[in-house]
Amino acid sequence: MRMRIRMIPGFTLPAGSWDPVIKFFDPDWDVQAFDIPDGLDFVATAETLGHRGAQGVWVGYSLGARLALCLALNRPETVERLVLISSTAGIESSDDRRARTAADNELAVSIESNGVDIFLEQWLDQRLFETLPAEVAQLSERKRVATAHGLIHQLLVLGQGVQEPLWGRLGELDLPVLIIVGQWDRAYTRTGQRLQEAIGDNATLAVIPSAGHAVHLEQPEAVAHEIAAWLAAAE
Repeated sequence: MRMRIRMIPGFTLPAGSWDPVIKFFDPDWDVQAFDIPDGLDFVATAETLGHRGAQGVWVGYSLGARLALCLALNRPETVERLVLISSTAGIESSDDRRARTAADNELAVSIESNGVDIFLEQWLDQRLFETLPAEVAQLSERKRVATAHGLIHQLLVLGQGVQEPLWGRLGELDLPVLIIVGQWDRAYTRTGQRLQEAIGDNATLAVIPSAGHAVHLEQPEAVAHEIAAWLAAAE
C-alpha cells in the first residue's frame, strides 16, 4: 500500500528537518513535509496545513504535533492516522498558561534584542536538548531559514501559553494514534503515557532508546522504523 505521509516540524525547525527520518521510509511512499505558515492563529494554522496536505497519515513533532492533534480533532476526515512525537495536548492550568505566555514574551524580546542566531544558540543550549548532539541539531539550517518575525509569531501566537488545551477532547479521536517519545525525555515520557491513557485503546506508545526530546533528530532510523512497523500492523 502506498502511504501518504504528511509531516509538520517543531519550533525553530523547517520542513527539511524531517529529511533524516524520510530517507528511511519506503521510497514508494508519498511523503511531504510542510513549513509552519505565518500570520494565522493556532486553529487556522492547523487547518491551513490540512488543506495543503490533504488526507493522509499526519506526523508532527512538538509544536508540529500539537498542530497535527488539533487538525485530527477539528478535521478528522483529513487525518487517517496520527503520529505525535514529543507532544502534549496543551497546558491545562490557566495560571500555568499565563506563566508560559510571560516566558514566551521574554523570549520574543530576546529575539528582537539579540537577533535570531544568538537566540537559536541559546534555545538549543537549554536542558531540554542536552542529549542532542551538535552534529545533528541542524543549527546552521535553522539559522539559514529562521526569521525574527516567524519565531516571534510561533512563540506568541502558536505557543502553549495561548493554545486552548485539548486534553478534554482526546476521547474524540477515533483513529489509530502513535505516540513517540525519547527514553531520556522523562517529562514527555510521562506526558506520552497520559496521552495514551486519555486517547484509549486506539493509542500506542513507543519509547525510543538512547534519545531525548528531539528524538527524530537523535534516532531518525529508529523513529522511521517505529512509524513503518506501526503502519504495517494497522493494515
